[in-house]
Formats: sequence, structure tokens, C-alpha cells
Amino acid sequence: MEKKRILLIGTGGTIASEMGDNGLAPELTSGQLLRYVPGISGICEIECIQLFSLDSTNIRPEHWLRIAKAIQERYGQYDGFVVSHGTDTMAYTAAGLSYLIQNSLKPIVFTGAQKPIGYETTDSKQNLRDAFLVAASDMSGVMLVFNGKIIMGTRARKTHSKSFEAFSSINYPIVGMVQDGRLIPYIRAESDAPTRFYETLDSKVALLKLAPGIECGVLEYLLGCSSALVIESFGVGGLPVYETGSFYETVKRGLDAGKTVVLTTQVENEGSDLSVYHVGNRIKRNLPILEAYDMTTEAVIAKLMWILGQTADRAKVAELFYTPIACDILYHRKWPSSLL
Repeated sequence: MEKKRILLIGTGGTIASEMGDNGLAPELTSGQLLRYVPGISGICEIECIQLFSLDSTNIRPEHWLRIAKAIQERYGQYDGFVVSHGTDTMAYTAAGLSYLIQNSLKPIVFTGAQKPIGYETTDSKQNLRDAFLVAASDMSGVMLVFNGKIIMGTRARKTHSKSFEAFSSINYPIVGMVQDGRLIPYIRAESDAPTRFYETLDSKVALLKLAPGIECGVLEYLLGCSSALVIESFGVGGLPVYETGSFYETVKRGLDAGKTVVLTTQVENEGSDLSVYHVGNRIKRNLPILEAYDMTTEAVIAKLMWILGQTADRAKVAELFYTPIACDILYHRKWPSSLL
């Protein structure tokens, strides 16, 4: 059987880093990475491009667009794609690509490493092998492959800063495993919709993590300088009621000015439910704030950037936000149309 053709897209990250006077920095190209894992040539035919060489801390939405564009321009030439990427913002980029490239019939696989590929003890080589195995399979869509786990691009989160078990799938099962060189798929994407590429994002999406005693002025500032604001609240969700300022009124003014506001939770698992407590129920009944439910914060931010790149109409924003894309949201209840 003819080997599948896979494109390796290099972006930098720990996997491509070498030690210098000021610490690790991404120096190796995608082609140089492959020299460390010659056995991959037995899995598929590989070609390489290097888009940029960045620590993923420095990767921004404009880089998501460049990765998506590179894939779009070459989509007909390859059977799958592997993106080597730094781990720190990989979940954001994987989520971003899940919205920029929707219903991909071909696998688009993100991977990286916690230790550089040149280290004696490294997870780089195994992660690369696993990623190419998935990219050369009949799985589809945007995925993150790390430490043997295959995670939907909209469900990944970095949950360990140093160990090889770096990523978890949040509020959704892993979609497969790679064990001893064998691919074991659990869940396969099913969609009759055509593959669609998008080329616009609105990166003016801010994130505010609430802390006890936080001042309203921070909220007001972020609403003023952003198109949308994601608020990570406590527990199942709500806005605090302090004597020093009204969060409710501040959010209402932002909404009246045309801003989009999403309320989510700082708690990693099980999602939000604003209907439970008074501090959330009042918002749910009276304000057109969107609720993240079981979505990850990474997916919420990326989805808002994509949505606001298409439309500013409040009703359309809400409709798109609550439309499941790449398994990003399972449970939701739309706001009454009277609030929109």
C-alpha cells in the first residue's frame, strides 16, 4: 500500500530548543527534528516547512492564521499534517485551528515536548512518532497528541508544567491512544459537512480571572479596550456583590456598549451553571451574558476570536457560540431571544 504523504510544520517550542547562555531557545528546524527520529520514514512520506521558530509564549492569533493558511494552501497535496509547537500555548493554538479549519477530513495533529529533542531523556521522539502515526491514519480533524493520548483540539489543556503527562482532555474523553506503536482510536469524528477554512480573527478578546476582593475598575478597563471579555468566576459561576462597586452594573454598561461577555469557571472540571446561586441566577435572568458551560477557557477565547472575526451581531454571536464545533460544547441552554 502506498505510504501517505504528511507535512511537518515547524513553529519552534521546547521540542526544537537548544541550551544557550540565557536558557532554552528554539533553534532547530522541522527538518533537523526529523534527523533524530529516522524510523518515522517507515510510517509515511514526510516533507517539512518551517513557518517560524518561537517559544510558544510568543505565539499569538496572527500565528494561528499563518499555520491555517499554510495548511489551506497545501491541503490537496498531503494526507495529513503534523504541527510541532511549544507546550505552553499549544492548547490555545489547537483550539484556534479547530475554528479556522472546520470539518477537516484529514488529520491535523499538534505535538511537542517537555524536554528538547537533543536531551538524552526526552519525550520528543515518542511524541513525534505518535503524531505521525495519527496523521497517517484515517482519523480526522484537529487533535493534540501527547504522551500517548489523542485529545480533541477544543478540549486540550496543559495541566502539568514539567512532567511528560502534560495535557489533559477537559470535560470530554480522550479520542484515542497510541500504545507500543499501535493506534487505538476510541471516538471518530463524524460530519457530512464540507471542510471549510476561515481567514479572519478578532484578537481583542480579554480574560479576567476573579480573585476575592478584586476591584470593579479592572473589569471596566478590560471591557473598554476589548471586543469581548471572558470572566473566569468561582465555582459554577456568578459575579460578586461588593459594597465597593457593582460588577453587575459594570457588565451591563459594557453589554449596552455592544461588548460580548462570557462567564465561565476557574474550576477545571464539570463546567459552569449560573442558575444555581443568586450571584449567577440574577445575571442569567436579566443580562445577555453568554455562559461557557463545559467549554475550556482556551476554546472559549479562540471561538470568540473566530466568531467576532465573522460578525458583530449579538444574536448571531450567541447562535455561533452555542453551535457545537469540533465537540467544543456538549451541554448548553440558549438565552431567551428577548435578552438578545
